[in-house]
Amino acid sequence: MRKHIGMGIAILATAALLAGCSSGGSSDSTDSEGSDQELTVWVDANRKPAVEAAAKAFEEETGTTVNLVEKNFEDIRNDFIAQVPTGEGPDITIGAHDWLGALVAAGVVNTVDLGDKASEFEPVAIQAMTYDGQLYALPYSSETVALIQNVDLVGETAPTTWDEMIQMGTASGAERPFVINTNGQTGDGYTMYGFQTSFGAPVFVQDDSGSYTTEVGMGGPNGEAFATWLGANGETGAGYLSTTIDYDTNNELFNTGKAAFTVQGPWAIASFGDVNLKVSPIPSAGGQPAAPFVGVQGFYLSSQSKNALLANEFLVNYLATDDAQRALYDADPRIPAWSSLAEEVSSDPVIAGFLASSQNGVPMPSIPEMGTVWDYWNAAEAQIIAGADPVSTWNTMIDSLNGALGG
Repeated sequence: MRKHIGMGIAILATAALLAGCSSGGSSDSTDSEGSDQELTVWVDANRKPAVEAAAKAFEEETGTTVNLVEKNFEDIRNDFIAQVPTGEGPDITIGAHDWLGALVAAGVVNTVDLGDKASEFEPVAIQAMTYDGQLYALPYSSETVALIQNVDLVGETAPTTWDEMIQMGTASGAERPFVINTNGQTGDGYTMYGFQTSFGAPVFVQDDSGSYTTEVGMGGPNGEAFATWLGANGETGAGYLSTTIDYDTNNELFNTGKAAFTVQGPWAIASFGDVNLKVSPIPSAGGQPAAPFVGVQGFYLSSQSKNALLANEFLVNYLATDDAQRALYDADPRIPAWSSLAEEVSSDPVIAGFLASSQNGVPMPSIPEMGTVWDYWNAAEAQIIAGADPVSTWNTMIDSLNGALGG
């Protein structure tokens, strides 16, 4: 839950790549026939079997050897940043989109040319892998939080506003109409973000390309309105939000029927085995659409790849396919970034609900500045929920954050 240094390398590699790539990313046969060239791909154990199938086809059709190196996912970002400049890193690595800012700043990633294939992916997934208007990875999955309701308590109809949800939850007779994880007294801006964006108060402002700027967007009247709402629904107000609720408490209250609604991610569904549930987009609290954070995973291309054209071809023509995307989904069943597959697996109503929420969502900022935000932001939310003055607490947080960011 979360600029141009080294870009000369990336630009040169991109120029070479674009010179040999056209729409769809296919390469000239002279680059692959009889080739003894190699690609190295870093992948974790979970996704390795899915990538192996695409790698085998690529080897057979191009003569290129694909070396799959199994890595612990938690180690990949730091190892990639450390090894690529030395020439020891891979040509391609799996990774999360919120690494992107750090990878670009370190000069270790190249842009990816998806050609016409870009339209085959969910727009939010492409946006997540885009930095300063340039696409840096092939996405394959996404995840987000959504509204989850106990159908036996409140029925099948999904509320579209906060007030409607509270009314439905109260009428159900449940101990709590709604519960949400605040990570206890630490605060959890990530889970709360859909409600915040419904007030028009994004963490950072996005430019016309959808890339995040470093301008803090949650100050001013809209941010103050959200803070006021937090206080009104917090421990000294209506009591729907509480700093006594951590992840496990949240899930227990919902699973035991003591709460009619919650906001959670697909990772929590296994905790709700006793509930007849429905998943839907988050209702609006502030009048605008609720846009939760979306996390995306995909495949990055190294700026130091000696075979950038072949690596791009492997991504576009062998991983950006129905079979490869299905294999990746089977290995790691998150929301597919491949639109046709996402639509297909949405026959499962739980997946359909999370997909609908993600389609309303925005990528979690991948700019390095996001790392500075969490502590200030989470703490302010927790303090307001616990009873601190909403507007002054929020504005102090904004001032402190701008100061830390040099704004």
